[in-house]
Amino acid sequence: MTRTDQATATPTGTRTAPRRKILISGASIAGPALAFWLNRYGYEVTVVEKAGTLRSGGYPIDVRGTALDVVEKMGILPQLRDAHIDLQRLTFLDGDGTEVTSLHPHAVTGGVAGRDLEVRRGDLTDALYAAVRDDVEFVFNDSIDTLDQTGHGVDITFREGGSRTFDMVLGADGMHSRTREMLFGPEEQFHRYLGYCFAVFTMRNTFGLSHETVMWNTPGRAAALYAVGDDAEVHAFLNFAQPEPPMDAFRDPDAQRDLVTKVFADAGWEVPGMLAALRDTDDLFFDGVSQIRMPRWSSGRVSLVGDAAYAPSFLTGQGTSLALVGAYMLAGSLADRGHIAGFAAYEHGTREFVTANQGLVGRGGATLFPTTARDLAQRNARLRDLSAIPASVGRPAHSALTLPTFTPLM
Repeated sequence: MTRTDQATATPTGTRTAPRRKILISGASIAGPALAFWLNRYGYEVTVVEKAGTLRSGGYPIDVRGTALDVVEKMGILPQLRDAHIDLQRLTFLDGDGTEVTSLHPHAVTGGVAGRDLEVRRGDLTDALYAAVRDDVEFVFNDSIDTLDQTGHGVDITFREGGSRTFDMVLGADGMHSRTREMLFGPEEQFHRYLGYCFAVFTMRNTFGLSHETVMWNTPGRAAALYAVGDDAEVHAFLNFAQPEPPMDAFRDPDAQRDLVTKVFADAGWEVPGMLAALRDTDDLFFDGVSQIRMPRWSSGRVSLVGDAAYAPSFLTGQGTSLALVGAYMLAGSLADRGHIAGFAAYEHGTREFVTANQGLVGRGGATLFPTTARDLAQRNARLRDLSAIPASVGRPAHSALTLPTFTPLM
């Protein structure tokens, strides 16, 4: 895509200032959403992504509360409604495979029936990309190698060669953000490990499952099969308590497989078949259950958004929603106030929402993944009671922020 930095003339003959240039690192969810809003506000946007293409696939994700208002404003809500996964049943099993209870997923997640969305990750990334691909420059198979802030902007060199200067750089590159590391230092100082690890992958649906999740538990271990429809595949999920993060395994798929296999070696139910599928899968995703907590999200001309700044962990179910809301707030604050005041306004206007949603983690961990026999028995008793009452009307944290209307300076 060819662009020009030159000032242009309007039909009346007046000169307009050149468009301010912004580089976004990361093309998952926060990155394209941020690009959409920045382009709408008149910025010239480039998105760089280290993967060779969009990262479709992955386990289904939720869009709830305030994030629904964001996708509605983007014009992609009807498309996402059509892609909605109508999950009907969540069944919990004891260690011997007997049923504890079966209930509607909203009773556990706090979702709002008829409003909240659950979609395949790829359906959301495809919708976001389609909304911006004709107006924004995407550079795949590349990443930021060095970042140097100067008085005139941010000088960037890229891993694949070449250098460019941008007015601002925005890191939307996930929980293990390279942008954050370059700007603020090692991840360890912001990484809050929550005591669990998990593995997700796909396997053949030989179980007759449809629009449902079945979860098996023993203390400190959980295995789930998640059928988003009548597909030939299901998402397999293995979660386990691990007091310290297995740092050596995070970048070694073979070590990940070995660790999971060891932890679940004596497990019953369908776990042996899941472990066999784990050995052969080519789409394994493994990580620790963690949050990112930072005292500030920006420095100079660089800021962070989404998981790079405030990953809430999958226990909250709010990672995607925080990314969408954060992108809206960051872009609007920049357009409304410029980069210095804009970064401050973004943090001021978004942090309370982030904190409330990160706080949901206590409920998620305690409800779904107890680590002792006593806690598991108490959880099962609560779930049986829960199945007898109406589904939740939604957790206030999901909708705790009312989207402001921004007035661009440009």
